[in-house]
Amino acid sequence: MPLPPLNPEAAARPRELSEVRVDGLHKSFGRQQVLRGVTLAFPPGKTTVILGPSGCGKSVLLKHLVGLLRPDKGQVWFGPTRIDTLSEPALVPVRRRFGFLFQQGALFDSMSVRQNILFPLREAGHPVDAAANARVEQVLGMVGLSDAVDKFPAELSGGMQKRAALARAIVLEPEVILYDEPTTGLDPIRSDVINELILKLSRALRVTSIVVTHDLASARKVADRMVMLDKGQVVLEDEPARFLASTDPTVERFLKGEASDDELAAIKGGPERARVG
Repeated sequence: MPLPPLNPEAAARPRELSEVRVDGLHKSFGRQQVLRGVTLAFPPGKTTVILGPSGCGKSVLLKHLVGLLRPDKGQVWFGPTRIDTLSEPALVPVRRRFGFLFQQGALFDSMSVRQNILFPLREAGHPVDAAANARVEQVLGMVGLSDAVDKFPAELSGGMQKRAALARAIVLEPEVILYDEPTTGLDPIRSDVINELILKLSRALRVTSIVVTHDLASARKVADRMVMLDKGQVVLEDEPARFLASTDPTVERFLKGEASDDELAAIKGGPERARVG
């Protein structure tokens, strides 16, 4: 069942999801060009997985979707609203329609799990009352952490911290959930728990999910659509069966976990060149 809105009057309204898209996105940090003309649309209500090697621009792209970074060139759209040109105050209501699971969870160490999850409600102007506390307990129940409500982050395992952070990400019932490397640092079993939660929340909350990862097992399990980024550009986007059967050399090499010829040459050539020097 979807989470009941904090505003009971909203329950009667149908849930319409806005399309998230980027057009010709460029982003550099100093001389390092990270995104090079990325154009993508993320289907509403579906789970899109963005794959690619470390440093290819996956997380940078994700941060553009909520205005945490601004493009050097290009556009970011949420439904009919172009958000890359909005002021910080104008971005606030847009960001509240997104849930963001950061790579390290980003829980406040000095706050209990309950206080961490109440934080977005306070920021959105909701009173900390019985309804808000009931919402906290409800989202913790959804991620299987009902017994951890009054614990502090240091008392939780890495996987439990990720789940607590995910509960915080969904407490405002977002339309879009952004996952930045959600299984990083977790063992295969805990990773699978996160994958199952991504699937569960996609169905229960009727959200658009965008997952940045290099975890192929996770991608295969949760994706409705797969995107490959390499060197700041889109190499391929397709539904999983066709994506995984691709003969594109960059995609094939990533799926097989093989280093490129240039990378192998650099490794093999390093010691010899050092001795010559």
